[in-house]
Amino acid sequence: MTTTLSSSAASGPAPKPPGRSPRALWHLGVNAIVVVWLALFAAVGTAHHFLPHAFWLLVHMLLLGAVTNAIVIWSGHFAASVLRLPEANRGAPAALRLVCLNAGAVGVIGGMLFERWYIVLAGGCLVAAAVTAHAVWLVRLMRRALPGRFSMTVRYYVAASALLPVGAALGVVMARGDLAGDLPERLRIAHETINLLGWVGLTVAGTLITLWPTMLRTRVADGAERAGRAALPVLLTGLGAAVAGALLGPPPLAAPGVVVYAAGLVVAGRPWIREARVKSPRSFAAWSVTAACGWLAGSLTALVGILVSTTSWITVGGRTSLLTAPLAAGWIAQVLLGALSFLVPVVLGGGPAAVRAATVSLERAWPARLAATNAALLLCVLPVPSMVRVACSVLLLVLLLFFLVLLVLTVVRGMRNRRREAQRGPAPAPAPAPASAEVPARPHRVLGGVALGLAVVMLAAAGGAAADVRSLPMPERSAATDADGGAVTPTGRTTTVAVTIRGMRFSPSSVDVPAGNRLVITLHNTGTDTHDLVLETGARTDRLSPGQRDRLDAGVVGRDLKGWCSMVGHRQMGMVFTVRVTGTGSDSGTDSGGTTHDHSGRSTSAATKDTAADAFDPMAEPATGFTARDARLPSATGGAGPQVHKRTITVKEVTREVAPGVRQKLWTFDGTAPGPVLRGRVGDTFEITLVNDGSIGHSVDFHAGSLAPNGPMRTIEPGESLTYRFTATRSGVWMYHCSTMPMSLHIANGMFGAVVIDPPGLSTVDREYLLVQSEFYLGKQGGTADAAKVNAKDYDMVAFNGYANQYDHDPLTARTGERVRIWVLAAGPNESSAFHVVGGQFDTVFREGAYDLRRGGTRSGGAQVLDLAPASGGFVELSFPEAGDYPFVTHIMSDAERGAHGTFKVR
Repeated sequence: MTTTLSSSAASGPAPKPPGRSPRALWHLGVNAIVVVWLALFAAVGTAHHFLPHAFWLLVHMLLLGAVTNAIVIWSGHFAASVLRLPEANRGAPAALRLVCLNAGAVGVIGGMLFERWYIVLAGGCLVAAAVTAHAVWLVRLMRRALPGRFSMTVRYYVAASALLPVGAALGVVMARGDLAGDLPERLRIAHETINLLGWVGLTVAGTLITLWPTMLRTRVADGAERAGRAALPVLLTGLGAAVAGALLGPPPLAAPGVVVYAAGLVVAGRPWIREARVKSPRSFAAWSVTAACGWLAGSLTALVGILVSTTSWITVGGRTSLLTAPLAAGWIAQVLLGALSFLVPVVLGGGPAAVRAATVSLERAWPARLAATNAALLLCVLPVPSMVRVACSVLLLVLLLFFLVLLVLTVVRGMRNRRREAQRGPAPAPAPAPASAEVPARPHRVLGGVALGLAVVMLAAAGGAAADVRSLPMPERSAATDADGGAVTPTGRTTTVAVTIRGMRFSPSSVDVPAGNRLVITLHNTGTDTHDLVLETGARTDRLSPGQRDRLDAGVVGRDLKGWCSMVGHRQMGMVFTVRVTGTGSDSGTDSGGTTHDHSGRSTSAATKDTAADAFDPMAEPATGFTARDARLPSATGGAGPQVHKRTITVKEVTREVAPGVRQKLWTFDGTAPGPVLRGRVGDTFEITLVNDGSIGHSVDFHAGSLAPNGPMRTIEPGESLTYRFTATRSGVWMYHCSTMPMSLHIANGMFGAVVIDPPGLSTVDREYLLVQSEFYLGKQGGTADAAKVNAKDYDMVAFNGYANQYDHDPLTARTGERVRIWVLAAGPNESSAFHVVGGQFDTVFREGAYDLRRGGTRSGGAQVLDLAPASGGFVELSFPEAGDYPFVTHIMSDAERGAHGTFKVR
């Protein structure tokens, strides 16, 4: 037997005059909504480089827009058909549900794009209301109908519709943000499990009970209804266990739920396999659904592997993003396109000949299209070069657009033919035939089409690889020549520089090298794409994936050189590099091995034997029992309402160790550099009494206050005191420092500190740290900073909280899954900071009073660095995915190598 889908389209007491039936008009109208969402998906995919939140937008255009509409439309049609109430799924209530659904989808997408959570909330409520109303309608429909053989299908639809509002609620909560620990990742996994495996998965499983044999043009296998009835509780049990595990336990606890869900699919799918053995798939629709089931099976297997291989939900969240393409494009999109290609000709109607013609139109070149789609998708999933992945993604978009064009042309042609028939009058009744008669394809044509599709993918991949080929101009002469072409005299010294890739830039983008020195460049790719560095001489690094490093030996350099990234288009986007030759090479200090260490292109002063710089060794270990400065940030004190903070701060001159074996006489606030941390909230008043116990005049400038500086910031002489009063009107981490001239020297010698003013509504975290970065211009051992070095910006050491590498020797601590906030202040006096946690990713970035990135804004948004100019500050938040040591640095790498380095020890 065929399903009631076909019979309802083909059967009737007698042939009716040609013309467009209300049923057909209804289906054409509502399915136009699905086509519009698919077209928007294709448009977003084409322009995704220019759109914000493009990844999130693509996923929700397809799933929330096209797929959710298709489910509501076709589950209503199938439910009415199997319950023998074919006219029940039309009319004003059904139209109102679709209007509500699409208004909600637009609201969710628009609210996320413009970061208006209340719009997301309203949109999510509309979506949930529309699907809930759909579920209520399905239940009422079941009560009206007589018992039927395939009423089990409708129970799948009711269960799926009951789950979507739960998934929508989780999505709305995530969009709000401000969630602690690993809760965002837990909610996201639960959200995706409910929506993909529940809303979509149950609907597809219930539909295939009858649609699959209809696609094969065979009878429903015996026991199919019993299998469907037995599978539904198994599927719901597995789904519930997986979601509960995601919300309440570690990842391995959710894995059995996924396994049980997969077992439910096996129970439901055994009759489908028997039906396929009776009559194998011979159409685009059937093969598209078959391929989709293969992608679902692979994705569920991979998901179980991800869940059992880690105890961190943050790690799971990162790894499951790899399943987006297999699930969304491989499974769901192929089921949708296969179903549309089968159902649209049935809806168009017009008799067996018209249905056959429409099917032929929609299945044009289907073996090639199907083979190309799945092969291209496979290459997108595999670790192939980026340009190959781009080429395959473009091919997938072209195939989608081709299907949409075929769909529109088929509908337009069918409507035109029906109008012509209506004008000519009724035609003689045709011979009986199935409404959706199979259009056979010859085996050699199928194999030829598959070969053609694979060839197209191979050409696309080859084109992407060819566009990725590294081509270099032939060097006109060696680097070891001067500007006039003459040979340069080697100095025997080596200049080593560290270059970092950030985004589409080299940092630094130029370096200075003494003429005759050998140049060695260490390249670290901290960006998100593959990059390299090529010099015009032909010297080059390997292609570096994100996080990788390589070493480039440019040889002896006697003239200026140009360099660039050879990845296609990257040079044009500004990834260029310059080597500048200066002097004769005699003005650079060398170590005992004859190596000159050039720090990001800046010159370095020779360290005389009586300077502290002579004693500074970044690899030195502190004395036994060393304890780092406590970086934990105290909470803001006081209850509700503005508070008054009174404190006396005394200027003290102290001699302290600032690195192992390196001592300096510091000018400090309260004996520490940085000075004491002040914390409060917007509206709080600070009353600070400064007492000068030093040997020279000092002052204090609080950036957290806004007032005329000539009075409260004046210099006071030794033995004097001054009260400084200000009200904190704006949030942020604010610097305070001595403003007595020369201000740069006073700051460089230790007179700086931080005032933290909490932003309103600041969320609670598990741990909170403050790191103040500053550079040292080391003078004599036990002496003050070298004023000449300060003036020349020629610093020797960089540190967090006043001591080089101290958190390598006494690490900061955290636990997996905990929410950690790190406040950072770039105190200078002259150098910037680029704060980065190796192995971590920031989901929240607050800089200079505003959020650059806020947790929950998008599923995939993140940041790798908090870049701060001198005297600016902010905070970042992250959770550590698994136990281990996570270094943190300023990603101005030469500064990290000079002491701005530490470690988070995570258990």
